[in-house]
Amino acid sequence: MSWLVTGGAGYIGSHVVRALQSAGLRPVVLDDLSTGHEGFVPNDVPFVLGSILDGSLILRAIADHDVTGVIHVAGYKYAGVSLTKPLHTYDQNVTGTTRLLAAMQESGVNRMVFSSSAAVYGTPTDEIVTESTAKTPESPYGESKLIGEWLLKDQERASGLKHTSLRYFNVIGSGDPGLYDSSPHNLLPLVFTALVEGRTPRINGNDYPTPDGTCVRDYIDVGDLAVSHVAAAKRLEAGDALEPAYNLGSGTGFSVGEIMAKVAEATGIPFTPEIAPRRPGDPARIVAAGDLAARDLDWRMRHSVREMVEAQWNATRRATQLS
Repeated sequence: MSWLVTGGAGYIGSHVVRALQSAGLRPVVLDDLSTGHEGFVPNDVPFVLGSILDGSLILRAIADHDVTGVIHVAGYKYAGVSLTKPLHTYDQNVTGTTRLLAAMQESGVNRMVFSSSAAVYGTPTDEIVTESTAKTPESPYGESKLIGEWLLKDQERASGLKHTSLRYFNVIGSGDPGLYDSSPHNLLPLVFTALVEGRTPRINGNDYPTPDGTCVRDYIDVGDLAVSHVAAAKRLEAGDALEPAYNLGSGTGFSVGEIMAKVAEATGIPFTPEIAPRRPGDPARIVAAGDLAARDLDWRMRHSVREMVEAQWNATRRATQLS
């Protein structure tokens, strides 16, 4: 018996793989390495190279490794870029999920933990987002994640799929010095790259209706997130009923300006960020309550924002020095 982790060679997926191992569960990784790194996959974990668009490959992976559940992390996750690449986004995130679910049904695998996103909420009017907050996604990425949740719900009705969706907020940190976020679009990798290259990091917009004019976000630790994936997998294995979706949020927001100050503290590199225009689709504030996940999925904030930033900086710096 094992859990297939799609996207398990990526930043988040690789942390999930290690959390599964720590909990005594057997992970199997499927990843096309479009954004992941084979070096992120532990040597003792089976690795299947390929795409979730390849239904035959998924069927073989399930059969070869006695897969009994799937943690579906793979996907195209760049909300801003998805505005210019909608077809690619839907192909990866909707068609890919459909083919994965079809292979699971054909193989008799009926457990899934789905990687969803805060992007399903768009620009919420609620001060603190809960799972019942209106879903008004503003990008093809957010729409594709909401469709993914609908697919799971429909498949539950059709075939008895046991599932839950975890809506991530802003994931940062590193739970292992060898794992880092290499995304060319996420805030901290962009800031760290600029600092390493001797450039000044920039903030996109400082005229939002927030205390310092910069966007306010809910930052959560990647290792904490991974622990809750494992908790969800265990609950599904035990046959427990779970909510259809959970917010993984802290209930506390930090502005981009405040994060920049934390970066300067953690790196020891003082800087005054440049101000660039707003990016399309960036809400002024999005902060979530994680009460349901705390109740059901061992969700809690185990690290301060400063600790998360410092851990990610150390992992990134180590990767830069080794490359």
